Amino acid sequence: MGSSEAAQPAESAGTVSIVLVALDEAQALPRTLASVRALDPAPREVLLVDGGSRDDTVRLASAAGIRVLHSPAPGRAVQMNLGAHACRGEIVCFLHADTWLPPDAVQVMQQTLANPRVALAGFVSLMTGSRKTRWLTSLHNTVKTIYAPLFFRPIGFFRNHLRLLFGDQVMFCRRSQFLAAGGFDPKQVVMEEADLCIKLSRMGQVVQLSRTVWSSDRRVARWGFFRSHARFVTIAVLWGFGVPARLLKRWYEDVR
Repeated sequence: MGSSEAAQPAESAGTVSIVLVALDEAQALPRTLASVRALDPAPREVLLVDGGSRDDTVRLASAAGIRVLHSPAPGRAVQMNLGAHACRGEIVCFLHADTWLPPDAVQVMQQTLANPRVALAGFVSLMTGSRKTRWLTSLHNTVKTIYAPLFFRPIGFFRNHLRLLFGDQVMFCRRSQFLAAGGFDPKQVVMEEADLCIKLSRMGQVVQLSRTVWSSDRRVARWGFFRSHARFVTIAVLWGFGVPARLLKRWYEDVR
């Protein structure tokens, strides 16, 4: 770069707020909180938006010094909207309670959104558990960000560089653009992230970075490889054909 101004664009200094969404996540939360504490540089703030937990989720977050918000209604879309409206950073990152970040995640977010053409971005998620890493599932989830919009939103794919990201890929965007787009649709009880990708693709590119986060493999471990993939593909296809989210939710029950 030829100058300090060019080397550090104004947007690269944007502060990051992490919105951590949780519901009965006391088992997974300690590892997630540890990954957040290890971030260097640290985010401006971390908010946990609880969806009505009956376990120790809220106590663990409070003990870690994290501000806790209580969602007035269930659903990740409602929780994430609440967190985005309450946070103060220029960049908002949506983190699931069973997903773990690399130490330089804040810097990666700032550098990514230093490019004004990028409106929304996410990571590559590796599904992992105590016994194994689900390499094939992780690969499919990565490829799905490309083939899903190519099949079901081809105009957006070619015209607006649309990619469909999902929650365990740790999506992040500028808070101002998130609010201008109307945030998550609270009626979308599943595929709410895909809906946001479509909205923000009208403001800029939606990209998946070649950087890794780690997510719990509990659904695949519970359902099995073939059953879980059949469910994932079925939900995506039915969503692509316009089946209401409330019906798709039957295929995607919570797993703890």
